Amino acid sequence: MKNLFLRALPLVAATPLSTAILAEQSTPMLDEVVVTAPRMSEPLTVVTDPKAPRQPVPAHDGADYLKNIPGFSVIRKGGTDGDPVLRGLAGSRLNVLMDGESILGGCGMRMDPPTAYVFPESYDRITVLKGPQTVLHGGGNLAGTALFERKTRRFDAAGVRAFGGLLLGSFGRSDVMADVTAGAPAGYVRAIVTRTTANDYEDGDGRKVHSAYNRWSGSLLGGWTPDAITRLELSVDRSNGEAAYADRGMDGARFDRTSYGLRFERTKISALVEKIEAQAFHNYVDHVMDNFTLRAKPMASMYMINNPDRTTEGARASGKLALSGATALTLGLDYQKNRHTLRSAKSMMAAPDINSVARTPDMTFENIGVFGELTRTLGAQDRLVGGLRFDTLDVKNEKTTGSGALSSTTNRTRGAFLRYEHDVAALPLTTYVGLGRAERPADWWERSTYNNFYLAPEKGNQLDAGAIYAAERWRASLSGFYTKIDDFILTRNNNTARNIDATTYGAEADLGYALGRRWKASAALAWMRGNNDTDGVPLAQIPPLEGRLGLQYDDKTWSFGALARMVAAQDRVHAGYGSIVGQDIGPTPGFSVFSLNAGYRPKQGALVTAGIDNVFDRIYAEHVSRAGAAVAGYMQTTRVNEPGRSFWLKASIALD
Repeated sequence: MKNLFLRALPLVAATPLSTAILAEQSTPMLDEVVVTAPRMSEPLTVVTDPKAPRQPVPAHDGADYLKNIPGFSVIRKGGTDGDPVLRGLAGSRLNVLMDGESILGGCGMRMDPPTAYVFPESYDRITVLKGPQTVLHGGGNLAGTALFERKTRRFDAAGVRAFGGLLLGSFGRSDVMADVTAGAPAGYVRAIVTRTTANDYEDGDGRKVHSAYNRWSGSLLGGWTPDAITRLELSVDRSNGEAAYADRGMDGARFDRTSYGLRFERTKISALVEKIEAQAFHNYVDHVMDNFTLRAKPMASMYMINNPDRTTEGARASGKLALSGATALTLGLDYQKNRHTLRSAKSMMAAPDINSVARTPDMTFENIGVFGELTRTLGAQDRLVGGLRFDTLDVKNEKTTGSGALSSTTNRTRGAFLRYEHDVAALPLTTYVGLGRAERPADWWERSTYNNFYLAPEKGNQLDAGAIYAAERWRASLSGFYTKIDDFILTRNNNTARNIDATTYGAEADLGYALGRRWKASAALAWMRGNNDTDGVPLAQIPPLEGRLGLQYDDKTWSFGALARMVAAQDRVHAGYGSIVGQDIGPTPGFSVFSLNAGYRPKQGALVTAGIDNVFDRIYAEHVSRAGAAVAGYMQTTRVNEPGRSFWLKASIALD
């Protein structure tokens, strides 16, 4: 983990631009102590180190981490488990994979999106691929793909590596994590444990928000590495917790997850076969929600408890072929099957025993996909990257009532993209233009919660273009996109869904400049619009214009920084309409939030950071937020307000 805290960008492809980035990373001029906005490193790709310190307060779940990447928003529900939104698209339009595994939540109202089962620091790398510009990680990626990855390095000699962190903050926030790996050249054992907890936070007006949570996770990985080109790894993950929600009449009393995974990879097999990979996994999520464990049950109301679960199993195999010195082709197939069931109980007199209630299956999804992705080097400065994907999804509806009861359907979808990249010879500049298509069948929430089993698959065609610049003092990127989506699935708050046609377009930019060896300024901007072409109204759940300005001082022992986040008003709304993660409530005013941070390195590998978020105790809520609910003992608000002024202190150490 050498220089772990000094790098915000990991390795990128070996192009003139990436060479400039890596050369820049080898000097201390632009080393970052606090990551405020991870930037684009390759065309439409953001790669970041989740163990690097950041402002605002370090993230406790996957969505909380992603919201710092330009183009992302998060729908606030309480203190945890927000739903990530990328370029105005959310839910299953954003593929989220943990070590290549798909974890689908169980709650019909999205208490537990996939990112709810992620503690960011327990991973080694987070990669975001924006738009339909890959076919390697599943279909339906209209918004993009988020990969949370562990990459355990092979040991050259017997030894131990470790990373640990402790965070304390306002409103009872406490995070503890440890990541210890022991091994030798032949193999390793890695153990990761995390625990994060918080009390109800207060908004800028001093009002408590029903938002306390308590979560833990544990992971055990065992790897066999007989040589530098072979790896076989077995993993086991367990997690659980509870969380209060300010946006609904129930809370999450259990988030029990059990996962098993087996992975194999081998490189440099022959002159033709550069790499082969194979993976299989099993995930089980057992989720409980009720209206009495974490809140006072309303007078004269029933005790209510719901217990959905979901079993997800999958496998993937791929091979990378070196067809020539200029052409590489990855071919593969993947398979996934998930089954959702539910049991519920009510009682006027006492909390019911949910374990005495039989489970009722509702839907089973089974998908098989084949894919191929090719990279062709056209010359010293030019590349073509493209791919094709075909998926077949069979859905079996085991419900006895509602749309499509006791029936089944099959959706066949395709994905494709082609991107041209050019490195400017005289400058550390890469430009690109890409065209991508993604088709996404309706998911379980749209078919079940919003009661339309026979929705047509979405079909999105997207044009992307942009540039990335990396020089000695400057780093910058600019990207724009334009998307036409046929059969976009629009939900309404009365639990219905239908297909419409929609258009989205926008731009994102980030900029970093070294004022000297110790000072650095940064900026980021994200803007987008969406139109419901069928109804002639704005597309719902589109975030407003957002910008960030940062200033950082770092002398490699002490660091200080400031961050300003500015969000414009949003009056382009379609009240009552949206997606499975939420619906528009109404227009929102703009706001600005300021944060401060400081850091101290007592020795190599050790770091202490501290921060103040929302310095001026601003009262505000995000535009894409859930509506506040009536919770006994709490004041109901239009939206779930964001936390007021908060303080945090974090210590971390890396041993290698």
